[in-house]
Amino acid sequence: MLEKMDEFFNNRVYLYEEHQLNAIECAKEFYPFTAECLPLKPDAFVLDLGCGTGLELDYYFRLNPTARITGIDVAEDMLDVLKKRFSDKAITVIKGSYFDVSFGNSRYDAAVSAESLHHFTKEEKVPLYKKVRQALSPGGFFILTDYFAESEETELRLREELRRIKTKEGIRDGGLYHFDTPLTAEHEIQALEEAGFSCVSVLKRWGATCTVKAVK
Repeated sequence: MLEKMDEFFNNRVYLYEEHQLNAIECAKEFYPFTAECLPLKPDAFVLDLGCGTGLELDYYFRLNPTARITGIDVAEDMLDVLKKRFSDKAITVIKGSYFDVSFGNSRYDAAVSAESLHHFTKEEKVPLYKKVRQALSPGGFFILTDYFAESEETELRLREELRRIKTKEGIRDGGLYHFDTPLTAEHEIQALEEAGFSCVSVLKRWGATCTVKAVK
């Protein structure tokens, strides 16, 4: 049975980090790598999409303790853990969907998302990525670490499976439900390019997981 996104993560808040770090291949490598890709200048202003409990931020604050973070997530319990964890840091949390929240214009030195965006279609992502690009300062960049479908066939099969389950369960609203439907890396790059990013490149791969950098 599908669970709404916020309920899924609120229900698993105390198991989340154990799962992320130990059940996902190479997670103990790609979380610190993601942090290393973020700005190291003092007081860097960074937007985190789907911040969860702040796994990548834990590594980032070790590198840049004066960074200023705006973290967005739909799961209130995850944000409560985040606030307690980084109570001594400059962090602002926003409970909500990053599809709905306004990011502002030219505010951030960088944006980041780790293991959050693999639930959405290319058509959903392009407008979101346009918002991200608009929120970045000149020369700013977006670091995306996520896992990707191995083929277009896999991507389409998972999307069709989600439609089938929604139909079976009578789900007709436009809410966010937890079900993994990753794009291929090629389609992810296309979405970023269509959103207007001038330079998009894969920085590193760990099996199905990649870190992608998109420069404004």
